[in-house]
Amino acid sequence: MTGPLAQGRYALNGQVVGISAASPELWRDFDRMLASLRTTAPVEPDFLIRIVETQSLAEMPVGSLAFDGEVPEDGHCRMIDNGDLIHLIFPGRQTVAIHAGEGWAEIRVRPDTRVTWTAWMLLLDAALDAGGQHMLHTAGLTLPGGDALVLIHAPSGTGKTTTSLALASQGFGLCSDDAMILNVASGKATAWGLPRAVKIHRKTAEMVPLVAACLGPSWDRNGEQAVALERLSEIMRVEDSGIRPVAALLNLARSADGQSRLLAMARTDAMAALAADNVRIGMTGLLLLQKHRLATIARLVSAVPTFTLEVGSRPTDAAPLIRSALAQG
Repeated sequence: MTGPLAQGRYALNGQVVGISAASPELWRDFDRMLASLRTTAPVEPDFLIRIVETQSLAEMPVGSLAFDGEVPEDGHCRMIDNGDLIHLIFPGRQTVAIHAGEGWAEIRVRPDTRVTWTAWMLLLDAALDAGGQHMLHTAGLTLPGGDALVLIHAPSGTGKTTTSLALASQGFGLCSDDAMILNVASGKATAWGLPRAVKIHRKTAEMVPLVAACLGPSWDRNGEQAVALERLSEIMRVEDSGIRPVAALLNLARSADGQSRLLAMARTDAMAALAADNVRIGMTGLLLLQKHRLATIARLVSAVPTFTLEVGSRPTDAAPLIRSALAQG
């Protein structure tokens, strides 16, 4: 006889995501990502994720093939688009069915198999989308002496983390160096940072010496160390996950001559740059969730000033440029 299900709840600033499974161990990776957002409030979840351990996997659902290929770290994956119902299939291991319009999803996983990180991120995206929120690949920092924040966008490897930590060393408040949750309602843009450890590269440590106090002697194969937000808060301002107004969107670029500059950027260019890194086009075109994210990006660039931030050899030089430009605005 099956015993009572374990349940978890996570408060995502106005939304509650619930999980039920035979054991909390089945969602340990999801919990590690959102541990600080756990809630014990006795409320019905806005989005429910059910996890079922089973040998029976339905790997040929109805719909159009949107993706078929290898996913980093997680292996072979197929995505089936059936409008308001999305299926994610890892052959022989697990399936995910997301009923976006109905506010629930089901993971079916073989015993002794870990739910993939790809599945968790898609489920988090779907849960946020159900409440009009969208996760963007941007850093977020509050302005010195205030609560409004700037979003800093750039493809991986351009220097978001280095720039974020450099700004935080100059009185800005770190919300996230990589993932911000955006909500644009009635023309007003607000955002909050996904609370997770910051991966600091050797080169970042060289350019922002302040962080050396948080680092140990060991580096991973990518030359990085993961540092908890609690540890960083001992040497710089680290913000909680509260919602804050967005003051500006900055597109990060490397300076060609080593000098830092902040230049006005056309809204259409800002939208194209942000969408290129955040909106995925599958074999069936844009999934419904991606259409919603694109619309949110369009509303964001219409609501706030947009800039190109060229960062030179001293990333801390960007701090007075941002303060000056937004004070004038």
